[in-house]
Amino acid sequence: MPAPDVAPAPAAGPLTAPGAVTGLGQLPGENPREAARLVLGDLGEDPHVPHLPQLPARGPGADPVGRTAAVLVDLAVDLQPAGWRFVDAPGRDQHRARAFLAADLDEFAEAAEGWTGPLVVQVLGPWSLLASVELTRGELAVSDHGARRDVVTSLAEGTARHVADVRRLVPGAHVLVQVDEPSVPAVLAGRLPTVSGYGTLRAVHEPEVRAGLRELLDAVRGAGAEPVVRVAADEAPLTLVREAGAAAVALDVSALDDRGWESVAASVEDGVRLWAGVAPVTGGLPSVAALRDLVRGPWRRVGLPAAGLAEVVLTPVSGLAGTAPDAVRPLLRRLREAGSALEESSAD
Repeated sequence: MPAPDVAPAPAAGPLTAPGAVTGLGQLPGENPREAARLVLGDLGEDPHVPHLPQLPARGPGADPVGRTAAVLVDLAVDLQPAGWRFVDAPGRDQHRARAFLAADLDEFAEAAEGWTGPLVVQVLGPWSLLASVELTRGELAVSDHGARRDVVTSLAEGTARHVADVRRLVPGAHVLVQVDEPSVPAVLAGRLPTVSGYGTLRAVHEPEVRAGLRELLDAVRGAGAEPVVRVAADEAPLTLVREAGAAAVALDVSALDDRGWESVAASVEDGVRLWAGVAPVTGGLPSVAALRDLVRGPWRRVGLPAAGLAEVVLTPVSGLAGTAPDAVRPLLRRLREAGSALEESSAD
């Protein structure tokens, strides 16, 4: 199936404007129209970065695996009692996932009519998808070399088509693709469990993991978008991520130790932008100064130049699906205030 016709990709420019903040895709609730209006209302003005909402509360197909399955090309999944599984033909659950994605895009496009600026869409990366979906025989797909090859290729092609759909429906968007890869450390270390639960799967060698991620990121760039890779702070594989070609890396900096910040510094010095998770998604909100200093303090300790703080994008520490609906706007407002404070610090 050929990709849909779209206008030429916008000229390459800064990944984001100074002082920007964004969410990480997921929101509470089940109404895509309300979610689109919330995102555009709170993050739709320069310098901030709106995102295509994900609403996992709608159930199977709206979760991260189902959302990503909706963009796969020539691969089918279905939801079994034990979780998602690859099957011979698309079933009810994959059709539902595609319907959710189409509805989300349509509602966002209507709410964003005439809008221009950066826009984030989100997919699971190939290794986290492979670590989440089973083969027919029951083992995780990451255990099979052929499945690994098929999933990387399918996801790369499907994500490129997804970017084309977004750009067709929201012509003013400069698309950023947030690739979530929380499972990479477990894939590399051989910590994923076998179907029996009594053992672990064999580790996948780092060159293959890096090459698979690079294939997806190259497809994102080929579609006229910019790739942002989101990883867990614990054992964050930042060297692999920057070698795979990420334009930016997103992680919860509140969980980083000194060694983690040294790895962040090496990435920033290599031209990779930082999306810093600082705002907790439940409980009370820290002060603006406390959120700013989660980045400013360690940034200075590792010797990065103050001017670079203007290029840091602030985010919540995770998606907001578990956040109380009436707490989302106050959280985003506090995050915007912290973004402004961090930008001001870049002149110190």
